[in-house]
Amino acid sequence: MILRLDPFYPVVDSAGWVARLVEAGTRLVQLRVKDRPPGDTLAEIRRALALCHAAGAQLVVNDHWQAAIEAGADFVHLGQGDLDTADLPAIRRAGLRLGVSTHDHAELERGLSADPDYVALGPIYPTTLKVMPFAPQGLGRIGEWKRLIGDRPLVAIGGITLERAPLCFEAGADCLALVSDVTGHADPASRIRAWIAATRGRSA
Repeated sequence: MILRLDPFYPVVDSAGWVARLVEAGTRLVQLRVKDRPPGDTLAEIRRALALCHAAGAQLVVNDHWQAAIEAGADFVHLGQGDLDTADLPAIRRAGLRLGVSTHDHAELERGLSADPDYVALGPIYPTTLKVMPFAPQGLGRIGEWKRLIGDRPLVAIGGITLERAPLCFEAGADCLALVSDVTGHADPASRIRAWIAATRGRSA
């Protein structure tokens, strides 16, 4: 069965942000918790998961696959480094969906070997969120990746804004992951509503 992702895919670092998103109607959220003790991380995942399930939304846990299994999360998202140590059979046995990050052809080949449910490509545009060892991929790479991954949803990430969203969808992205366009916006609540209005009805 082909996975369908909601096309609006915000990435946030706390259950507090998850609450704001799902209360506004967001259906898919990634929780990216960094530099926290394992117990705090698991508690944050559980809080975020309870919020999502109460709102009929899905939670993607970034990196922390063991905590995601323990909490009963819907998805886990792994970077290339995480693929070195993650127990993929355990993730599958737990019933979690799997997303992987890719930045070049070698990483795509490796990511596809894990048989992921979706593939992320980035950064599409320059991003100030973190220092990236990869140059911006550009819109052309989106179409290429979509041809290479088959029926899996393609998630574009990196410098994505609401104004750039139509170009990314036209290039072949199924789903747009973003951080600063919501969390760094002067009015996050209105920005969330604008994203939902612009993407609702589009099925990835």
